[in-house]
Amino acid sequence: MPKQVIQTDKAPNPVGPYNQAIVANGMLFASGQISIDPATNQLVHEGDVVAQTERVLQNLEAVLEAGGTGFANVVKTTIFLANMDDFAMVNAVYAQYFSEVTAPARATVEVARLPKNVLVEIDCTAIVD
Repeated sequence: MPKQVIQTDKAPNPVGPYNQAIVANGMLFASGQISIDPATNQLVHEGDVVAQTERVLQNLEAVLEAGGTGFANVVKTTIFLANMDDFAMVNAVYAQYFSEVTAPARATVEVARLPKNVLVEIDCTAIVD
């Protein structure tokens, strides 16, 4: 089964040997996004998990749109947190992008460290219409 590479300049370029997303068999698999502003290629609001989460979700939205889908079609997300004490703040921002009706399955884990020492990273899997 062929796969399609998804690339958009509305989300940051990968910081390693991977793609922003891959579409295969009607599904989009988005790589984890961190809080890099694609316009400046700089991290946003170091130390502010709310602002970082907002940027992460904006980046994911751009990748989803480039792949022909959107948040309503997301079936699974994984949230990686540098500090589980940030869970409620991240959840508040996340809820602005996913309603209870369209909210996907999700896992949230605390990790020892994230790329570029950000506070949050989110990846997702979505259906492509």
